Amino acid sequence: MFNKPSGYITAVKDERYPTVMDFFADLPFSKKLFPVGRLDIDTEGLLIITDDGQLAHRIAHPKWEIEKEYYAVVKGDISDLDLSRFEKEGIVLKKEKYRTKPFKINIISTSEERSEIYITVREGKYHIVKRIMEELGHPVLYLKRVRIGPLRLDEDLEEGDFRELTDEEIEKLKRSVNLL
Repeated sequence: MFNKPSGYITAVKDERYPTVMDFFADLPFSKKLFPVGRLDIDTEGLLIITDDGQLAHRIAHPKWEIEKEYYAVVKGDISDLDLSRFEKEGIVLKKEKYRTKPFKINIISTSEERSEIYITVREGKYHIVKRIMEELGHPVLYLKRVRIGPLRLDEDLEEGDFRELTDEEIEKLKRSVNLL
């Protein structure tokens, strides 16, 4: 479990930017590790770093529809949105002519200037949360992934810190993608 800070790309190596794997470079087995899924350079939060290819493939593959939950700060007041509609049918991203899978938004707070929400999606398309919120007229100002499937980001992990998953966490993850 890794708490990705902003400013790093989710890649094993890159010529232009620092990567999340820079945090693991001193580990003797670091060459075997890789990140599962992606977070944008400016997005923070939960990443799974592993050497288990089968588990990584299942977590990342759209077929398994693993929930990914994000804490987001978005521009404007979203209290007028019909949140129940999104859970049933998603929305159409007009620029791409693509209908998202259903998603869920929970409002934490809202004001004329900004809203704090949790948004849960079941797809890992490029910038999906940012594209959804842009389409709804509420651009993302800040984004942090807090959950992947049954695995919630450990609140004690500072940005840039990581820890090994517990046996129970590994078991829950494997169950969520039908590996147990």
